[in-house]
Amino acid sequence: MVLGSIMVPTTALAIPTYLLFAGVNLTDTRWSVILPSLVSPFGVYLMRVYAADAVDTQLLEAARVDGAGELRIFFSVALRLLAPGFITVLLFTLVATWNNYFLPLIMLSTPEKYPLTVGLAQWQSAAAAGSGGQVLFSSVITGSLVSIVPLVIAFLYLQKYWQAGLATGGVKG
Repeated sequence: MVLGSIMVPTTALAIPTYLLFAGVNLTDTRWSVILPSLVSPFGVYLMRVYAADAVDTQLLEAARVDGAGELRIFFSVALRLLAPGFITVLLFTLVATWNNYFLPLIMLSTPEKYPLTVGLAQWQSAAAAGSGGQVLFSSVITGSLVSIVPLVIAFLYLQKYWQAGLATGGVKG
């Protein structure tokens, strides 16, 4: 979350985040669910640790000797080396946002704007209450299966960046 740190659980920050977004009239909008997920302290830490090992100073020095400027080195060399780390952070953030239940439950009040996690939980509670139980229970199971399809597609599509990143940046020794 935007206000979070590694030591503070995100559920403890849900109410202060709600108050912050209510102050700028962003509650009951999709942005109230998306914006807190954009900056992840875990993602910053993971990229810092990954960048320390992924970017070899010998490659940067070789690019400077070849006459590349700092911007070209950053965009042509460093970003290509950091791509697998960026993809990893992207997937962690995507899965965390996709599976988020508590923040959308607090931020959104219109049922039409609920994400799949909140909608499926409401269907499940309605099925347990007995109002059309078997039909709703089957819908919950089917909805749960369908809800993982976008994540599987994202993992399969972005897998090529991990594999390409293994070969990038090799230095002859």
